[in-house]
Amino acid sequence: MPINALFSFLIKKRLQQIELFKENPRMAQLEVFHMLIQAAKYTEWGRKYDYASITSMDEYRQRVPLQGYEDVKPWVDRLRKGEQNLIWPTDVRWFAKSSGTTGGRSKFIPVSREALEDCHYKGGKDLIALHYQQFPDSKLYQGMSLVVGGSSTIENLRPDAYSGDLSAIIIRNLPVWVELRRTPSIETALLDNWEVKIETMAREAMREDVRCIAGVPSWTLVLLKRILELSGKRNILEVWPNLELFMHGGVSFRPYRAQFEELIPSPTMNYLESYNASEGHFGVQDRHGADDMLLMLDYGILYEFIPLADVGKPDARSLLLHEVSTDQHYALVISTNGGLWRYMPGDTVRFTSVKPHRIQVSGRTRSFINAFGEELIVDNADRGIEAAARATGAVVREYTAAPRYMIGNAAGGHEWAVEFERLPNDPERFVDVLDTTMRELNSDYDAKRRGDMVLQRPLMHVMEPGTFHAWMKERGKLGGQNKVPRLCNERNYLEELLKPVAT
Repeated sequence: MPINALFSFLIKKRLQQIELFKENPRMAQLEVFHMLIQAAKYTEWGRKYDYASITSMDEYRQRVPLQGYEDVKPWVDRLRKGEQNLIWPTDVRWFAKSSGTTGGRSKFIPVSREALEDCHYKGGKDLIALHYQQFPDSKLYQGMSLVVGGSSTIENLRPDAYSGDLSAIIIRNLPVWVELRRTPSIETALLDNWEVKIETMAREAMREDVRCIAGVPSWTLVLLKRILELSGKRNILEVWPNLELFMHGGVSFRPYRAQFEELIPSPTMNYLESYNASEGHFGVQDRHGADDMLLMLDYGILYEFIPLADVGKPDARSLLLHEVSTDQHYALVISTNGGLWRYMPGDTVRFTSVKPHRIQVSGRTRSFINAFGEELIVDNADRGIEAAARATGAVVREYTAAPRYMIGNAAGGHEWAVEFERLPNDPERFVDVLDTTMRELNSDYDAKRRGDMVLQRPLMHVMEPGTFHAWMKERGKLGGQNKVPRLCNERNYLEELLKPVAT
């Protein structure tokens, strides 16, 4: 069978499955629930909570407590030492090393074979399927796919167990049919030194017929700009004229969209977002040009949601999929085919639709500013930055913000460090539009801003080019899944960034 005909057959079959769970979300999640409980009932965890006697999701939620990483860490530590059948029945030999943003101790997330094949790889394949659905004449597979992975050192925990960045684990385990069409070489993809890796990737990839790119937007931009420097070309289409798809995730695309559209000046370029993390692959953008993602209900993940206002309360009740609404933000709770049970990865989401269930990632449960009761979340900040940049012709490279506390009788405020690719034509207007947009989006922020009584107008520091890159490098956080923290309720990150330019 010709390869395009085979692709067409497989894609149609998968799209039918997606339509099925869109139409029957409760049934899809019930099937996942029973599969997970049955799979794990004879593990040590399953015996501890008597999974064999659990018959309903209500019973499951009552019996099994919510988990953070510190709760599951003792189990993970035992897995890393070689014990098995603890939290998942099949052997767990891979551990995704994750630290969230820029700080904190590393977490080691267990990655089972089922999590790789039925979740992470399935998410990647679904993005390709949805691209072909939107662009039936696509010729992706006739060219190469550029995978911009993260820090790729694989550490041997013991002879048959390994830890590393999720992207490195995925690359090490890719199916042959994917590996044949992937660039750069596996030797380059697994380089640990990010700056050497960018240089080597650029020199290798610029010689290929790249038609698809997959990566985190911020670090992909670094690579694309280096390719333009090496090639002397004006834009990426002069290097790769057949480029048609960028699959991105990890951070919001809003602050980066303008830069990509300048580097890739094509009206038919397709940008598809995925919601993937070390803990699992949760959502994919299923509509061209959309600003949300379809929650994927058949990846072996059971979902619960806690209203953001209830997070941390001892009596917090989680909601199942049929109980959520589009009018609030939720903390995500997952049970997975990697052995995480009622686990809170720290993300917050907002539903844009419940028929079918589509979401936006609105932030992190620890990434916000609420020093004055303003409850500012990352989604508000991203939208404010996007509006301000559009209004002033600016292109924002990176940003972070923190509270500026009240001194004496003076009101407090928010202090922003912003690095621009292209400066705003009116910096004061940039701040005004940022402020106004956040006031429109967030009634608590708006109330605190009235009359400058509690919150003054935001204060913005324009950072020198390369500031964030140097800061991330200094912290050993270059590349891949490492992210600049957008909002922080403490000032430590901001003050580190401002030290060289303090006035």
